[in-house]
Amino acid sequence: MPGTETYQIHSIGYIHQGDGEVTLKLLKAYAPALRCLDKYSHVMVFWWASKHDNPKSRSIMQTQLPYAPGTTAGVFACRAEYRPNPIAMTVCKILKVDEAKGTVKLAKIDAFDGTPILDLKGYIPVCDRVKDVRTPSWYDGWPEWMPDDGLGLD
Repeated sequence: MPGTETYQIHSIGYIHQGDGEVTLKLLKAYAPALRCLDKYSHVMVFWWASKHDNPKSRSIMQTQLPYAPGTTAGVFACRAEYRPNPIAMTVCKILKVDEAKGTVKLAKIDAFDGTPILDLKGYIPVCDRVKDVRTPSWYDGWPEWMPDDGLGLD
């Protein structure tokens, strides 16, 4: 029956935020997978919004948009942290990769300290961006490109 399948996802590490630094700390078994990631300027970090991995958060299907007062959108039309499967993705600027230590230092990320990491993928413009896009009007006035830190978070 559709919608009843289950899948196993395993964390490959955790996000560490402290002293103004963001570090992805991979489990030892996954450190070799960092080979050549330092050739990229940015990485897509797929993470589990673990603070919202509960029945209540997983059942929320619509939300008031904080950046568009008076607008309600479905969670598939926004980046809300609560969703049926609390999977999130952030494109982040890489500052340093240390394969031996199994770490990646980032400029910023919009995840909490201790957040589980699901996967990492080097950002490739030809594959990961599109030329002609359409977005809802509530994004009018947003910049065309993110600032150099990859998030636009101040």
